Amino acid sequence: MKKSNIVLGVLAGAAVGALLGVLFAPDKGSKTRKKIYRKGEDIVDDLKGKASDLAEKANDLSRKAAKLVEKVNASMEQAKREATDMAEDAKSKFADLKHRQS
Repeated sequence: MKKSNIVLGVLAGAAVGALLGVLFAPDKGSKTRKKIYRKGEDIVDDLKGKASDLAEKANDLSRKAAKLVEKVNASMEQAKREATDMAEDAKSKFADLKHRQS
């Protein structure tokens, strides 16, 4: 199960629990509605904070992935250059050897 599903389930459970707790409290209707509204605002603020944190982590992960791709590409280019140099060196040595045998 994904962490995001677990977090959403916990938050939904907390919201339902808070709502039920407020609804069954022995207060006047207007006070109960205010409490429900405040709890709703708290939950929305909490969700906004978690969404912001998640977006920040996703951006950080994206930056790290881009840096990794850049490093891999640089390594591949270096390996290509070295392989080309080695091939040219081998061709040169083979040509010298062939020339000496003639």
